[in-house]
Amino acid sequence: MSATSPLVAAMRQWRHTLSKEERWCILIVADPDALAAAMALKRIMQHRVKAVDIMRVNEVTRPDNLAMIRYLHIPVKAWQPEKAASYDRFAVVDSQPHHHVSLKDIPFSLVIDHHPLPPEPYEGAQLYDVRPDVGATSSMMTRYLQGLRITPAPLLATAMLYGIRTDTAAFERSGGEDDFRAYQWLSRYADTAILRRILRSEYLREWLPLFSRAFRSLVDCRGAGAQAWLGEVSSSDLLVAVADFFTRVHGLRWIAVSGIAAKNTVVVIFRGDGSRDIGRMADACFYDVGSAGGHRRLARAEFPLSAVPEGMKPQEFVLRRLQTRKLRAITARPAAPEAGTEAAPAEKTAAAQAATADAASTARPEKAADGKSAESKPARKTVSTRRVREHPRRSTPAPDSHGGRGNADEESEREND
Repeated sequence: MSATSPLVAAMRQWRHTLSKEERWCILIVADPDALAAAMALKRIMQHRVKAVDIMRVNEVTRPDNLAMIRYLHIPVKAWQPEKAASYDRFAVVDSQPHHHVSLKDIPFSLVIDHHPLPPEPYEGAQLYDVRPDVGATSSMMTRYLQGLRITPAPLLATAMLYGIRTDTAAFERSGGEDDFRAYQWLSRYADTAILRRILRSEYLREWLPLFSRAFRSLVDCRGAGAQAWLGEVSSSDLLVAVADFFTRVHGLRWIAVSGIAAKNTVVVIFRGDGSRDIGRMADACFYDVGSAGGHRRLARAEFPLSAVPEGMKPQEFVLRRLQTRKLRAITARPAAPEAGTEAAPAEKTAAAQAATADAASTARPEKAADGKSAESKPARKTVSTRRVREHPRRSTPAPDSHGGRGNADEESEREND
């Protein structure tokens, strides 16, 4: 709690600078955490400014997110750049200006996010709070509400509870003490009946033929896995929905659901039960033809249709890659080098000798699963704000399950994918 006290003080000071003559626009890349954080910020600004609008720069297509907007009465609208002049100030939550092309040229006065810090810090914001060590932006906003002594209404508390749940994958993928405390506190005020309705809104009726297509094309793969090919789809979110369904099949350790999105891009969505690092597997299968990577339980790969050899069907190419994958070796290093650089050969040799000496002296073998010793874990990232500046360490985001932040609904799917 004490670590966030200066941030609450900075928020309180920023809140006092608000003017009732100002019109604010909160821009988001819409997903549950972003929607909830925007609602919380609007509540904090309520009665202190002339107007606050929540605008999304992407389309919302997932049924659970549509249900969230409908059941919680979230007043979010599509962003129209030509109306930018009608606002005096802009804020962005659960994203940063470099995450989306529509955000790049906006002069933001407030930035609150929990994703990795950019290579270059954003200048110009009165309040800049980016904390990669927090599991959800809703958790950060919860601490602000507590510090400002604002009790959330049931709909707001439910939205924030769902935002934390999705971005941490119900605390299976991420989340720490701040997230647990925020979730517990919000549970006192949330409407659990509405939350259950949102959680059950997973599929649209028009998606049902996709499941039939997936069942017919399902092929077993090595390692108790399977692949399903859906052909051309209107959105990669459909692949995500089908892949999530297969995670409920007993005995299926991993699934790869693939299809062609945007007519010329093959997208492969991976899901696993955690018995193997599915992010490394995605990288092993497709790193040389496109972008691939993710987490231990979920990952994503994308590559152009032109990468498929002539005369071979895309589904055959994907299946062959899944069957013949070979993991790339991970080399332990004494310290993480700067982004885009690699340790010198002499440094690698010294690191290997030191690791051997440590293993001999402690009689504890290295972990073969990832090739990293306990000492090689990265340092915890630093909190950064304009008001409370601590010069955070720069970090380059690792590939996530979406292959980077883009125009997709989640790219989520920071929380859902």
